[in-house]
Amino acid sequence: MWVGWIEFDVRLGDVHSLKEKRSIVRPIVNELRRRFSVSAAETDSLDLYRRAGIGGSLVSIDRAHVVEVLDEVERWMAERPEVEILQAHRHIGSSSDDEGEQDELPFA
Repeated sequence: MWVGWIEFDVRLGDVHSLKEKRSIVRPIVNELRRRFSVSAAETDSLDLYRRAGIGGSLVSIDRAHVVEVLDEVERWMAERPEVEILQAHRHIGSSSDDEGEQDELPFA
């Protein structure tokens, strides 16, 4: 069994309150769940209104499927005009693997 997760550190545009932040982050999280069938949540910078951590994870018996879904999530997030991706981290591992693979994906 394979598990994969990806987490994005994003900067939000012209946002001046946590309420405005939620109006941007919540639809992104919901769309990640709906479109890619991943578990998704806001994961970091909960008290900052112009930054957010958004993550998703999935489990599959096929490593290639995990890689494909994480690639699609990454492409989809990069297309979001309402967020600027500052950094992304990805991890793929198996239930029999203590180490797994980790990638830090730089965004310019």
